Parts: sequence; C-alpha cells; structure tokens
Amino acid sequence: MLEDLSPLIAATAQWLTSAYPASGGALASALCEVQARQAVTVAAWLRYPTEMDAALVGMAGPGGSARLDWATGAEGVESEDPDTYAWRTWVDEVVASWAACLLTDPALADRAVAVVAGGAHAAGTPIEFRRLVAPDERDSRAAALLRHPDLLAPVAALHHAQLLARLEPGPALAA
Repeated sequence: MLEDLSPLIAATAQWLTSAYPASGGALASALCEVQARQAVTVAAWLRYPTEMDAALVGMAGPGGSARLDWATGAEGVESEDPDTYAWRTWVDEVVASWAACLLTDPALADRAVAVVAGGAHAAGTPIEFRRLVAPDERDSRAAALLRHPDLLAPVAALHHAQLLARLEPGPALAA
C-alpha cells in the first residue's frame, strides 16, 4: 500500500522542502527532507486511511500545488518549464497543509502518529517518526524554515480544522 501513495508523498515532501529549504549544506538538506517526508507520510496516511482511498487518489490525482504556490507567493512557477515542474501535479494540498500543522505543533504530531500507528498503512510495518515528533538540535537547525510556525501559517491554516476533525476520537472520516 505504501507504493500507492509514494508519488503523492514524494511530490508533497519535495514541494515543502522547495518552499522551506534547509540551510547548512548536504546533511542539513537530508535532515530537512527526512522531516518533511515523515510529516507528509503521516498526513497522507491520515488523509487516505484505507487501501481504497489510496487507490482512488492514485486514479484521480491529488490536485497539484497551485493553491499552495499562491499561499506562499510562488504562483506561476509551474508554468516556467512544464517538464521540470510536472511533479507538482502530484502535490496534495490537504496533505501539505496537514504536514505543515504537524511540523509546527509537536503535540498534534504526537496525536497524529498515534492515530496512524493503529491504521491500515502501519499494519505489519515497523514505523518510526522520531525526526517528526522528537527532533534533536541538529534536526531543528536543519529544518528551521520548515518548522517555523509563522512561515508555515498560510499553508497550515488552509486545512487545520479538517486535521483536528480527523484526529477526534471515533470513526475515521471519509477522505
């Protein structure tokens, strides 16, 4: 099932690290990317909790980065070179927004990881989201922009209420 969401996770994590890049060299970039990928993975698993949900988004596509680009002031980038920016069609706005919420709110990240740990995506798979829920000092420095609440606020605000609703106890909501 991980493969079904892999293009969405990769593209959305790439969008986040492009919009909020690391500073400090190759190691910082790698640490920033891992944190973005972990946040996006948790968000994607919450957004598409079943195999059917993952299959449907795989068929229909997630929608692209246009509104996210607008929210961050980068609108129009996708039109520069269609081949270079084709991956942007696999960016999921809701997943990016939820990931931004998780990156800027440790308590919310803990709740989200607890929810996905009991879900279908995590079944039979050892999962660890340490860099998301308990970043060390090096992780925090590497992802200073990616975890800055004020910088991520426009993206996080887009779908924050939906994330809170999804994390409420009770039956999972439809994606």
